[in-house]
Amino acid sequence: MKEPNAEYRIPNTEYRIPNTEYQITSVLAVKERMKVLFVSSGKSGNVGNVVRNQGESLKAAGIEIDYYIIKPGLSGYLSAIPDISKTFKRGNYDLAHAHYSLSGFAASLAGCSPLVVSLMGSDAFMSGFLRTITQFFYKYKWDTTIVKTRQMKELLRMKRAQIIPNGVDIERFKPITMTEARTHINYQSDKKIILFISDPNRTEKNYDLAKEATAIVHNNNIELKQIYNVPNAEVPYYLNAADVLLLTSKYEGSVNVVKEAMACNCPVVSTDVGDVKWMTGGIEGCYITSFEPEAVADKIKAALAFGKITNGRERIIELGLDSETIARRVVALYEEVSGNQ
Repeated sequence: MKEPNAEYRIPNTEYRIPNTEYQITSVLAVKERMKVLFVSSGKSGNVGNVVRNQGESLKAAGIEIDYYIIKPGLSGYLSAIPDISKTFKRGNYDLAHAHYSLSGFAASLAGCSPLVVSLMGSDAFMSGFLRTITQFFYKYKWDTTIVKTRQMKELLRMKRAQIIPNGVDIERFKPITMTEARTHINYQSDKKIILFISDPNRTEKNYDLAKEATAIVHNNNIELKQIYNVPNAEVPYYLNAADVLLLTSKYEGSVNVVKEAMACNCPVVSTDVGDVKWMTGGIEGCYITSFEPEAVADKIKAALAFGKITNGRERIIELGLDSETIARRVVALYEEVSGNQ
């Protein structure tokens, strides 16, 4: 299995952007639209927002992307294997890129090669049995493995894995006035909004902590607004309408919603999960908290007292976490894995 050239690896630093010269030439040098099959699971036959957003950024970088959606559940993954094989062969793809470990297993068993696999935050906290299987595929089957944070790389013990977080589309997630945003989402109250963006039924998202902390704040002029399953195109309006984004997760990888909030200059209160502390970098208006409800409540109060926009967008651009920069890094990896350098 080919290990990516050390010149483009990431020594010594959490996320290092390849040199500018290579970034510029990598997209221009893609052979007549490199063709890539994205493999992932999807509810109701739809591609997940995180996967689709990366796919669309790669299309903008000159890559032809097709999506193969696996039906959820063990039977869905097993039944998809022969069809993935047929799809990959018929499509004459340069490589396949699977997202999440189970999709990586299916794509590998389908004979997709070369194969890039992106592991997400939940993959770092899988059971011992699944972790053992993932290690086997990582060592012997997958050409290149992408993880989202250094913490994931260490937890999964994957020394050869490439750290490439998902990027945020800063053309879509950008600051607009709170008045415009609240008008768009038809929010007519003048209360301060504490925004929670996730499925409240997912225990790892810890919505109970969000509710408990908000209750401790004990302010009749605030509202904990939970949104889930709203169109992704509407999320920037909710972030710009909010006074603070609240993340109370028990664990995460590279937290996309925090990047999106930062790109909108929205204040953030977050538990110390994934790469949030590194991303926020101590900028004013962004607060890291413990899992104690009283501590979360104190940070919410601080964020509300801050009362203005942050410099989060500037930080996102500085770190190279915009989707265009991340796409260039993924293209460079594709070129190396497929031999189209």
